[in-house]
Amino acid sequence: MPQSTLGNNPSIALSHLGCEKNRIDSEHMLGLLVEAGYEIDASEELADYVIVNTCSFIQAAREESVRTLVELAEADKKIVITGCMAQHFQEELLAELPEAVAVVGSSDYNKIVDVIKRAEQGERVKEVSPEPTYIADETVPRYRTTAEGTAYMRVAEGCDYRCAFCIIPHLRGNQRSRSIESLVTEAQQLAAQGVQELVLISQITTNYGVDLYGKPKLAELLRELGQVDIPWIRIHYAYPTGLTPPVIEAIRETPNVLPYLDLPLQHSHPEILRAMNRPWQGRVNDEIIHRLKEAIPEAILRTTFIVGFPGETEEHFAYLVDFVKEHEFDHVGVFTFSPEEETPAYHLDNQLPQAVMEERRDRIMETQQPIAAQKNQAEVGKIVKVLVEQEHPGTGQRIGRSPRFAPDVDGLVYVQGDAPLGALVPVEITHADVYDLYGKVV
Repeated sequence: MPQSTLGNNPSIALSHLGCEKNRIDSEHMLGLLVEAGYEIDASEELADYVIVNTCSFIQAAREESVRTLVELAEADKKIVITGCMAQHFQEELLAELPEAVAVVGSSDYNKIVDVIKRAEQGERVKEVSPEPTYIADETVPRYRTTAEGTAYMRVAEGCDYRCAFCIIPHLRGNQRSRSIESLVTEAQQLAAQGVQELVLISQITTNYGVDLYGKPKLAELLRELGQVDIPWIRIHYAYPTGLTPPVIEAIRETPNVLPYLDLPLQHSHPEILRAMNRPWQGRVNDEIIHRLKEAIPEAILRTTFIVGFPGETEEHFAYLVDFVKEHEFDHVGVFTFSPEEETPAYHLDNQLPQAVMEERRDRIMETQQPIAAQKNQAEVGKIVKVLVEQEHPGTGQRIGRSPRFAPDVDGLVYVQGDAPLGALVPVEITHADVYDLYGKVV
């Protein structure tokens, strides 16, 4: 963490919870505070203030946020609550946590310096815009918290879709895209910092630009980013309907765009997709995946599913299991349905018991495991580029990722041999297990 030389400002620690979008908000808050002369302390125990950037997407995330807040309150910390939970439960948080000196909404993180100043003067600050509309651009200071060689770049904030299970539009507002020029400038800044991998994120990355340009502009953005000196560009949250021929062509023809696609499908049965308010997706699941594999034979496909949506029968679930078997995704994540009060799905009949949902989640993961093992096994004998990100504290062994693995959600590559942190090195894969690869520098 950066240390300021100005001793008269309070010291601040930041506890980050939630997704990569939240991480970028945390990084901007750190950047703004450092620029304003605040000391950032890695230790929550020693800091004068602790900012907790919360998540409120599902019940489990809220529980983690609450646990963190309660622990800090019990330690008598001055707490600044930011992010989605602050947006969601501002009044309740202020009422129930006397230690909270401020709540800051999901699109108000750019005001963090002013919030701290007001809190220092004894004000109990509530800075929450009723409708989130802000998105930071390349001019807002940012202190990165990821591994040296990797950076996330948010191409848009918010979402215009209204899936029946999802609270994101309520917490983050409607979609607002950044301009291509702004994104290219930020990518150039990150390249100058030595970033080797840029992960493009938003709620629906394939819808990038619709609000700004009147039509999706992901293909154009990818081609422009192809001119930036960053070896790997990875796309997260690509909705299948947005993978149009121009987007597929841009992926195929832009050398630094990895053929890695994260497709948040959520389900495959048309009736469940209709109940999820995603009827458009049911028509294209099979077709788009076959088309992708045909157009990009080396494509690495990750997806996520929700099991236990209200009304999901054993027949619907069996259909999903068959879908997983048929398409042989490289990586699959599975979530059990979480009923969120502000969403239509909360009020649906035929809610499933948690035990049934968990059993279905486990069955999908068991179905996927041999597929994942086989995909990893196919890498043995190949020489692949690996981005080296960590050193094992005990053995000094290098640990990184190949193009097959996105940060934090997929596997790792354990590397024998010397390699500098933050560098891309050629590695011969010598063996594999279900989740990870092992190899040696060549």
